[in-house]
Amino acid sequence: MRLILLGPPGAGKGTQAQRLVERHGIPQLSTGDMLRAAVANGTEVGKRAKAVMDSGQLVSDEIVNQIVSERIDQPDAARGFILDGFPRTVPQAEALTQMLADKGQKLDAVIELKVDESALVSRMEKRVAETLASGGKVRADDNPESFKKRLNEYREKTAPLSAYYASTGELVTLDGMADMDTVTAEIEKALHANA
Repeated sequence: MRLILLGPPGAGKGTQAQRLVERHGIPQLSTGDMLRAAVANGTEVGKRAKAVMDSGQLVSDEIVNQIVSERIDQPDAARGFILDGFPRTVPQAEALTQMLADKGQKLDAVIELKVDESALVSRMEKRVAETLASGGKVRADDNPESFKKRLNEYREKTAPLSAYYASTGELVTLDGMADMDTVTAEIEKALHANA
């Protein structure tokens, strides 16, 4: 199963990804984790990424695409994967489609969790309160101002992926405002329908 989860910050992608990882035994591939691993392992592309990051620049799509390509070739991703934080833009999505085609693979689904953005702020505040109550550490960007910036960035850069994947026929849109178990069940139903 090769899957992308789309949706704005706070939509529940992380929770659903963890459930899919546990249920299907496939890895969740985070762009940040992949980038750090490539740098730490000193791979050729990791060295290029490190040089760019050390200079304070953003890593190019070309480097990110290569890191993703190398990561999905790893044995633990042979049965599938969930992409987290990639693609972020339509050019990255187009590169992913070509990359998978070159490997004789394709996405099984792109699941978009549609949510009421105004409700997301209260969802984020609830998550912060629950994290603090359990003695956990709160993300530095889990505050209303940062959260609104992340929402705006999502709308500008990542939301166009919906239209792209709708045009390829891979997009499945689900109600991300439903309770977690209902969303999980709907994702499983969508995956079986596309299987």
